[in-house]
Amino acid sequence: MSKKLKITLSFLGCLIGLILLDTFQAKLFNNSPFIHLTQNYNEGNILKINKGLLVNTYVFTNGEKKTVYRWVKYEPPKDIPIIDNQNEEGEKMQVNVIINNEEYILEVEDNETAKSFITKLPQEYTMKELNGNEKYVYLDYELPTNSINPKKINKGDVMLYGDNCLVIFYKTFNTNYSYTKIGHIANLADLGIDSITVKFTK
Repeated sequence: MSKKLKITLSFLGCLIGLILLDTFQAKLFNNSPFIHLTQNYNEGNILKINKGLLVNTYVFTNGEKKTVYRWVKYEPPKDIPIIDNQNEEGEKMQVNVIINNEEYILEVEDNETAKSFITKLPQEYTMKELNGNEKYVYLDYELPTNSINPKKINKGDVMLYGDNCLVIFYKTFNTNYSYTKIGHIANLADLGIDSITVKFTK
């Protein structure tokens, strides 16, 4: 066997191994495969489908996911709600927020991230301090994202960093980071340097 053929076979073996390993982790942990193409669906309760080589991961509007083999016919559940972020008058939906026993109103954005976040409520979190301008917590679930660099963060902005880090900003400043906006809390107080307890309710 020639050296060139051995190298080619070794490369193919490694590639197949990576594909199988990626498929295994996706099924085992109900994750999207690392190697995938995303089809934005935005129909019914399906937000998007991450299509791998051997598996597809359905991402629903409430943040839940289901990974199935591509050759298996899958019928998405019909009990996952479709959330409308506007009331009958067309105004943005509001969420009650209690921070260290102080009550606020979160005006929710009209996007899929906010819709999915709302389906998880009520929730209570302990949020840690970072950089003297924000409180954050890593959620135990993922949310759909459409992150952009807003250039400027405003005091009271509630953002998602990545797909599972919830952030409340209590200072206004310029930024180079990208976020998906969930909403805004008006008249938010300076939250200080300590961790805070935050409760979100519909």
